[in-house]
Amino acid sequence: MKPTVLTRTVKILSFVSLLNDIASEMLYPVMPVYLKSIGFSVILIGVLEGIAEAVAGISKGYFGSLSDRIGQRLPFIKWGYLLSALSKPLLAIAKLPTFVFSARTIDRLGKGIRTGARDAMLSDEATTETKGAVFGFHRSLDSLGAVIGPLIALVYLYYAPAQYKPLFFFAFIPGILSFFLLFFIKNNKPNARVDKKAYSFWLFINYWKISSKQYKQLSIGIILFTLFNSSDYFLLLKMKDVGLNDIYVIGIYIMYNCLYALLSYPLGKLGDQIGLKKVFLFGLLLFALVYAGMAFNTSVYIYLLLFIIYGIYAAATDGISKAWISNICYKSETGTAIGTMAAFQSIATMIASSTAGIIWYCCGSNMLFLLSASVSVLVFFYLVIVFRNRK
Repeated sequence: MKPTVLTRTVKILSFVSLLNDIASEMLYPVMPVYLKSIGFSVILIGVLEGIAEAVAGISKGYFGSLSDRIGQRLPFIKWGYLLSALSKPLLAIAKLPTFVFSARTIDRLGKGIRTGARDAMLSDEATTETKGAVFGFHRSLDSLGAVIGPLIALVYLYYAPAQYKPLFFFAFIPGILSFFLLFFIKNNKPNARVDKKAYSFWLFINYWKISSKQYKQLSIGIILFTLFNSSDYFLLLKMKDVGLNDIYVIGIYIMYNCLYALLSYPLGKLGDQIGLKKVFLFGLLLFALVYAGMAFNTSVYIYLLLFIIYGIYAAATDGISKAWISNICYKSETGTAIGTMAAFQSIATMIASSTAGIIWYCCGSNMLFLLSASVSVLVFFYLVIVFRNRK
């Protein structure tokens, strides 16, 4: 008898992510425009996103490792979603850059606290043969939230053009609902003994030293790719710069997330069948195609095509990479392994987003997108060579 792929816990966590992403993605496509409206430059937007992602990443490593050490998942997940919900109205009332930075950091800290523990809980609910499907289903519902959220923003902005602040208060509602839904998950018992070293903030870095060769090789490829994969804010700003209005930009972003949501689960299942590596590599090539196209395009129709491809890329890499990582580490180290990878990725994202603003300002957007496309092709060949004898 085959094990149940989608358990009750997997479904609840997926619906929690759905609600939380409705809240977050209601704001995401308007955030760069909102930040510009209160005086943020392109460079400052890049620095803000870079620092926010670094906070999220480093905390993912620490709290993911701590979750493994004390044998608890749910408290981290609850606190993480609660902080993210509370950050939404704070962004609306923040005017000074320091307050905006603080509110955005609280949101990303919440993500950092919950991510490693949540992904470890998802991994615990799966087998080696069903990891792609479980992470893919979770990513599908998460991405469905990224469709519903911008749709709400689209309808609102149609009737209230350029009135961004009320959206931040609306986003609080699904955010806080996601927190309350977590009370339907049963808490697991903690380990009886807890090593004092569990509370060392940089403990997760030690995992890199003792991790397997496969984990290190995969990490190097993903981190290199992340170093040149800046925030999607820059894709949205590119469309705004060529003259598309808020409705077009949000509409294209919604279409992208529709594909992301629809394809994450089937591509996850495909990864279980033909190998996670093949699906991930396919995604990298699609990323290169999209960023090369973004460098020169000015047509709204080509942007539609590029974001269709971008949706397939996202579905083929995000959940797949987590499933791949969880398959090359011990079950007791899943939170640490995913958290450590996420920590290094977020530090790389901080560098990528911060430097992306500078590259855009000094050399133009074309140089930024072509550089990202070139590095993704380089990472593709690196992973092909390093994992040539593995699925």
